Amino acid sequence: MTLAELKSGEMAEITGYTLGNAMYRAKLLALGLTSGVQIKIINVAPLGDPFEIAVRGYHLSLRRDEVGVIKVKKLEKGDIK
Repeated sequence: MTLAELKSGEMAEITGYTLGNAMYRAKLLALGLTSGVQIKIINVAPLGDPFEIAVRGYHLSLRRDEVGVIKVKKLEKGDIK
C-alpha cells in the first residue's frame, strides 16, 4: 500500500519506496521520511491534492504523486508508538 491510499487521521509506518527517481527519493529521505518512521495523515485537500502529514514532530505538505511513491503499512491503535 502507498501513503496516497490513506485518509485523514490514519497512521502508517514507512516500509520503503517504489522504484523511480532516485534523486526525489533522496529528497524524501533527507526530509526524515525513512523506513520505520510513523506518519499521520493530518489533512487531504478536498480534491485529493496536497496531503498534509505529520512526521518526526513537524508537518509537511506533499502532492499526491509524491506520496504515491512511499510504501507504508497502515497502523492500528495498538501499533502506534
